[in-house]
Amino acid sequence: MPVSPATPATHAASDHKALAVTPMALVRPIVQAYEARKMDPSGALAAAQIEPGSVRIASARISALQMERISGHAMQELDDESLGWSRRRLPWGSYGMLIRSCLSAPTLGVALKRWCRHHGLICDNVSLHLQLQPGTAAIVLAEVEPLGPWREFCMVSLLRNLHGVACWLIDSRMALQRSEFPYVAPPHADVYPLIFPGPIRFAAEPAMEPEAALQARLCFDPSYLELPIRRDENALRQMLQRALPLQVLPYRRDRLLVRQARQALLDRPEVGQNAARLARALGLSMRTLHRQLRQEGTSVQALKDAVREERSRQLLERGDQPIKQIAADIGFRNEKSFIRAFKLWTGHTPAAWRRLRQGAAAA
Repeated sequence: MPVSPATPATHAASDHKALAVTPMALVRPIVQAYEARKMDPSGALAAAQIEPGSVRIASARISALQMERISGHAMQELDDESLGWSRRRLPWGSYGMLIRSCLSAPTLGVALKRWCRHHGLICDNVSLHLQLQPGTAAIVLAEVEPLGPWREFCMVSLLRNLHGVACWLIDSRMALQRSEFPYVAPPHADVYPLIFPGPIRFAAEPAMEPEAALQARLCFDPSYLELPIRRDENALRQMLQRALPLQVLPYRRDRLLVRQARQALLDRPEVGQNAARLARALGLSMRTLHRQLRQEGTSVQALKDAVREERSRQLLERGDQPIKQIAADIGFRNEKSFIRAFKLWTGHTPAAWRRLRQGAAAA
C-alpha cells in the first residue's frame, strides 16, 4: 500500500486533516482512472466527502485526510495501487510486497537498489534507478512511455511514496537537497514544498530534450545510503494497517543531522554566525534544528565550538600564521577570547600547542 500521493511531509497529520492543501489536479487522475475502466467514481468521492462538481474546479483543494480516503477507496475498488498511471495494473498489496523485499537489506543503499529493480518487474512504463554523483545521491524516475494526464500524479505519488518508505526503513528523517520535475511549474506549485521539503526545481519550459525532459528526481546526501535498515516484519505489519498517510515527521530525528550541520559549518563558516543561518542552510526551522540537536545530545553552540577547535588546530599546524589572524579566521572577536577558548579545549594556549606539535613533528 503506497503513501497518499499528496500527504504533506512537514507537519503533523492532525494539523492537516482540516487544512485544504492538496490540489484538485491530483484528484482528477483518480477520477480518470475510473473513467478509463468504465467504472463509477462516486463511491470514492463520497468516501472522501468530495463534491463531484468540485473535481473540475482548478482552484479547489482538499485536505490530506480526504486525499487519503479517496486514494485508499480507489486503490481497493480498482484493485490498482498505481491509480491508473501504470500500464500494468498494480494489484492491492504490490507495494507491501516491494517493502517486504527491502527488509533484509543491510543498508538503505541496498534497499533502494532492490526496490528500483523489483519495481521494474511489476511496472514497465516508468523506470526507477539510484544515481550517485560526488556529494549527491538521487532517485531518478524516468518516463519510458508517455503518461498523458497521469504524468504529474505518477511522478509526485511515486517519489513521495519512495521518500516516505526510505524514511520508514531507516527510522529517520531524510533531508532532501532538492527535488526536480521535468514539467513547468503548475498553478499549485506552492504545495510541492509541503510534499517534498526543500528546494524545488521545475523545467523552465515545456520538456523538449529527450533524456532530461523525461526524468524527475529526488536528491539527497549519499551518507543516508550507509544507514542500516531498522525495520522488521512485525513493524511492516503494523505500518501496513495504515500506510497511506506515512509521513516524514513521525521520525524523531535525522540521523545525519549532526554530521550535516558540522559539515555546513566547516564548508561555509558564514553560516555559523547564528543559529538562524545554520537552520536555513540545512532547510530547517530554527526551532526544529534546536530540538533535533537536543535529541542527539548536542547543541548549535557545541557544534560551533567543535568546528572552531578543529579549524584552529588545522591552521596552527599549517605554519606560522599569527594567532590573532587565526582567531579572526575562525570567528572570534579578539585574540584573548580565542586563547581562552583554546585552552579550555586542549589545556594549552595556541602558541604552546603549536610548539608541542612542531616538536613532535621534528622528532
